[in-house]
Amino acid sequence: MKSQITLILLFTLLLNSCKEEEKKEVFVTTSTDTFTSEINHLKEYFQIPGLAILIKKGDTTIHEGYLGYATITDSIALDKTTTIPMASLTKIFSGIVIMQLEEERKLSLDDPINKYLPDMGVPETIKIKHILSHTSQGEVGKHFYYSSRFGILTPIIEKAAGYPFEDAIQKRIINKLQLTNTYLLKDSLQINSENRKIAAPYFLGGDMKDGFFLKETRGGFIDYGFSASAGITSTVHDLGVLSDALDSNTLISKASKEKIMTPFANDSPYGLGIFTQEFLGEQLIWGYGQYDCYSSLLLKVPSKNLTFIIAANNNLMSDPARLINGDITTSLFAMSFLKNYVYHFNNMPLFENANSLASLKDKIKGAKKEFYRQKLIAQASAEAYMTRFDSRSGDNSKAILKEYFKLFPMNETSSNLTILFNLQFHKTIASMREEPEFTAFDTEYKKIGSQLLSIDTHNPYANYYMANYYQTKNNIDSTTYFYKKVVDADNFSPWWYTQEAQQWLESQN
Repeated sequence: MKSQITLILLFTLLLNSCKEEEKKEVFVTTSTDTFTSEINHLKEYFQIPGLAILIKKGDTTIHEGYLGYATITDSIALDKTTTIPMASLTKIFSGIVIMQLEEERKLSLDDPINKYLPDMGVPETIKIKHILSHTSQGEVGKHFYYSSRFGILTPIIEKAAGYPFEDAIQKRIINKLQLTNTYLLKDSLQINSENRKIAAPYFLGGDMKDGFFLKETRGGFIDYGFSASAGITSTVHDLGVLSDALDSNTLISKASKEKIMTPFANDSPYGLGIFTQEFLGEQLIWGYGQYDCYSSLLLKVPSKNLTFIIAANNNLMSDPARLINGDITTSLFAMSFLKNYVYHFNNMPLFENANSLASLKDKIKGAKKEFYRQKLIAQASAEAYMTRFDSRSGDNSKAILKEYFKLFPMNETSSNLTILFNLQFHKTIASMREEPEFTAFDTEYKKIGSQLLSIDTHNPYANYYMANYYQTKNNIDSTTYFYKKVVDADNFSPWWYTQEAQQWLESQN
């Protein structure tokens, strides 16, 4: 059997309508009961120590909950003043500050990056708007690829504002909105000196036995430091105040708000500092955060005047959903909120089992069809992720995918990156555990990969997943071809997929 170290590395690297005038008391009661039950189930399923939840309609809180522990060892409960590192939700704060600076004519979204950072050697074609919209990689301005380049907005904000990034966030947002439990996290000394109450970090995963991780919650670490990309630590209550300020145009003008919430490029799921997509006739505005030991989500439905905010002290609220791909509907947490508060599919189960899968064909009609389609992808993603702990989750995920491909034509799923990720995950696990060759879904795998690469031949994820597929088939030539496309792609910042591709290519020499 191949070494457990290799398997551990692999797991690490594979590391997201009722009528508008319905009576409010009925709306809250029926929705909240089902939602609360589902969130509690998800908390248990993902073994999340502590979970903070807030739902607002306008500036009114209609659901608020704090589940579990901020610190397990001392049995300290999570509460409304417990701060949680929000990771990439910081990008929303940075986007707001940049729009403020543009309104003040201290910078322009059309300014080239090298105007502020001439020594970085950034091509003239890459502008602030391209970094802010995650469209700076590959053919500039055309394709969304979540990029670590977002961090270079930090010194740009400082030069335009005339003072440090930390002061910009503090003066322009935190002080203005009186966010008493929101701060940029510098180091451990700050927590004590400022008397901050912060949730302890945790991760799920123990020692390995028979090719699986033991399902244990273990103490983790805090990611200190901040930039335009990450570092904000806050509470769901404070983030609710920030959301209200966006609604009321308190921080930026209505025109600026519409600009950040509009997809930057055709078919892009991202505006300027925040995700934006349409689902079942509703615009969904959202952001997520993911550290190794924390996760967070902020989702707004403007037409319903609804906001959903949730944060956790492990990473499993975000990581299994592959939110980096830009689709909020792959999150079971988001789908529970949407199902209960936005589309009111109250009798629809969040999780499918063997019995319900067998009868799905008769249920997926009308508006529910698209919701079921996305819900199946979300559950398959969650179950695939949890395969590292329990083979039954892998069996469930494969059963869901099998039924999915029977129910929905391939032309409806031909460019879904999250499905491709799930398929390659199953194939890789089977290969690493030296199980019999996993040949199911070969046709779907290759078709989805081909469709994604027909849209952008340099899509790093699609190329990586296709290389991984051929690697499980021991097809060296095809594996080499796709890995070289990852390594040789122009204008892509090196990331985990680049490193993996390079390492494999070097191993063949």
